[in-house]
Amino acid sequence: MGMNYSGVKRIAAEDPVASKRCAERLLAMRATLRGQRERRDDSRLLLATWNIRDFDSNRFGMGPRLPETFFYIAEIISCFDLVAVQEVNRDLAPLQKVLDILGPDWDFIATDTTEGRGGNGERMAFLYNRDRVRFRNIAGEIVLPEGQLVVGLTGASDPTTSAARGLQFARSPFLVSFTSGWFKFSLCTVHIYFGDESGDLLERRIAEIDRLAAFLAKRQDDAPRPTSGGVGNVENFIALGDFNVVSPEHRTMQALLAHGFEVPAAIDGSRIPGRDHFYDQIATRVRDDRFDVTAGGILDPFADVFRDEDVEVYRPYFDDELPADPTEEEVRSVYRRWRTWQMSDHSPLWVEILTDFADQYLRPIAER
Repeated sequence: MGMNYSGVKRIAAEDPVASKRCAERLLAMRATLRGQRERRDDSRLLLATWNIRDFDSNRFGMGPRLPETFFYIAEIISCFDLVAVQEVNRDLAPLQKVLDILGPDWDFIATDTTEGRGGNGERMAFLYNRDRVRFRNIAGEIVLPEGQLVVGLTGASDPTTSAARGLQFARSPFLVSFTSGWFKFSLCTVHIYFGDESGDLLERRIAEIDRLAAFLAKRQDDAPRPTSGGVGNVENFIALGDFNVVSPEHRTMQALLAHGFEVPAAIDGSRIPGRDHFYDQIATRVRDDRFDVTAGGILDPFADVFRDEDVEVYRPYFDDELPADPTEEEVRSVYRRWRTWQMSDHSPLWVEILTDFADQYLRPIAER
């Protein structure tokens, strides 16, 4: 079954103008995203990661999200088969709204909220199309064993402090096993601690990335190898999410790649036109020789919605944030900030993975 757009009409009961606008913008999105949707078939997996900003607590007072926004978010997610989502908040009702629009073919798996100041009360979730992806009934949040803890703040003189003892992740990474076609894999989504741009808090960010990559590498290396030359039961790991990577050359990226993880060439570095930040990453450590990433990229969440030229359309929703007698540039600046709490301040990052290994399986049998 396809998308459930029936709610677009229901918006008209409260705001006929918004309902018409929503339908127009969805038509524009569908036209823009047609090529992405047409990539979906039984021989490949379209895997994405998207940090959907503060979804959807409105704790920063820049919302709440408009009813039309949930349709725009769902339209983007529907272009993929499996999406890792970060910054899902305690209340799951907004996420359920998106699932209702996506339709009954879609399901989700989410973590509990992470307590503590660094966790921000956030969840992480996987949204997946059950026609193309199967949950393998294995899921868990990663807790580091003694001796592998994240290094705390340097220079701690009191051995009883968490800085001296070491720390767990600020937000526990979420590891779930899936199958798509012939490809079996464990998917780990993260929202790495940001901290600061330098000093001890940056070191903690780098340590989190390093400890995660080391943990997954050890888990894979310790797994039993397939017997009798088999290839189908190997452990394949993909780590994705908001790693808060500064740049392809920065130590944050070096920490991710230090333990055998690779970023597919299709999304590596500055290959993607228009990419202006590298916080979000997809990295693989795959044993299956048949594994192949054939494409990748980013989607612009503002290509057809909350466009620059729509500033006056939405001004009533952010007018309270404006200074007295604002200039045109001040209005535009506040609007561009406000709209990130409607869609996001991150863009969806995706890769296309081949999952049909039937020929590779059958050919050796046929040639005996």
